[in-house]
Amino acid sequence: MMSWIFCILVGLSFLFGALTGRMPQVSQAAISSCSEAVQLVITLLGTMCLWSGLMKVADQCRITDGLARLFSPLNKRIFKGLDQKSKAAKAICMNMAANLLGLGNAATPLGLTAMRELEKISPQPGVASNHMVTFVVLNTASLQLIPTTIAALRLEMGSQAPLDILPAVWVTSLCSIAAALFASRIFGILTGGGKKGKKEKRSRLKPAA
Repeated sequence: MMSWIFCILVGLSFLFGALTGRMPQVSQAAISSCSEAVQLVITLLGTMCLWSGLMKVADQCRITDGLARLFSPLNKRIFKGLDQKSKAAKAICMNMAANLLGLGNAATPLGLTAMRELEKISPQPGVASNHMVTFVVLNTASLQLIPTTIAALRLEMGSQAPLDILPAVWVTSLCSIAAALFASRIFGILTGGGKKGKKEKRSRLKPAA
């Protein structure tokens, strides 16, 4: 699907470039974007290696176990049925801690690790489980106690009080998390309830031995 979308976007770019007489700009943008893509990959590769290594060290030092115990009461309610001592739960806790501190670059590799571990324990490989969907929406609408990235950008742009947006960040984050978890839970119940209903209906129609 993504390959089709990419091909359509490239085709439209060349089409509108030809129609508007801007083919030189299109060619220049394509060449410059290639070099920028390589630089982005190298930057992300270094970041992912750094934080993946730190997570490995934290796991060996039992820091992830401490975070798992800290977030265990919350995760038990959000991720019902998930073993809180599993690698997936530890990766989720590390991701939540990184998001709370506003470390977006750190949260990305930890989130990918959590998704890989959730995929391993998924009852249907290749299909997003309820835990995976919940984690995606929770990671996307993450609560940031200290939005360090935004504060750094505001400071760079000349803000005298880069952290004066904290109340607005907290309120909007809580609202987005509540809405995302509510929607995830409702759709999870609807899809799970439908399958359960079908199974019960089949069992009732099945003649007794």
